[in-house]
Amino acid sequence: MQLFFIFFAAVFVNNIILTQFLGICSFLGVTNKRSQALGMGAAVIFVIFTSCILSYLMHKYILIPFNVDYLQTILFILIIASLVQFVEIVMKKYSPTLYRAMGIYLPLITTNCAVLGACNNIITKGYNTIWETAIYGIGISLGYALVMFIFSTIREKVDYNPTPMPWKGNPIGLVCAASMALAFFGLGGLV
Repeated sequence: MQLFFIFFAAVFVNNIILTQFLGICSFLGVTNKRSQALGMGAAVIFVIFTSCILSYLMHKYILIPFNVDYLQTILFILIIASLVQFVEIVMKKYSPTLYRAMGIYLPLITTNCAVLGACNNIITKGYNTIWETAIYGIGISLGYALVMFIFSTIREKVDYNPTPMPWKGNPIGLVCAASMALAFFGLGGLV
């Protein structure tokens, strides 16, 4: 039951974009089309989940035993950068169209604060087992992908409807994002 609460909280209550406000750059930059949002969501699912697991293992079995846990941020960034390079190589080979469509945002996953924030949350929230870490990693990354997909769907609908000129683009997008954040905040009392 504890694992379910961790998962639910990671996806909805503590959503990395809407409640922690991390990863806003890719949230606004890649959500113009659903296909781009799904591609970015899939890439981030892999990177966050894998980096959370590797960060937990490295922290627990290398940094703490050698009393060098002050190096955790540097280690987390190295793990994230390696995983992003792997995703970029695979995407370039197997899905060049999506690779070109994502443009600069794919390599920017390395510096996406949502990924680093998820790795840091594992340590600060005190997840003590690999299972808690794995459930948190998959939950936080699925929450990221879910919000990206919902927001891209909203933006596609808004683009086809008449919008006053000052509200076109990011202004109406930010209003929609604020409404989504309010909806996700409403789930806070459940867990």
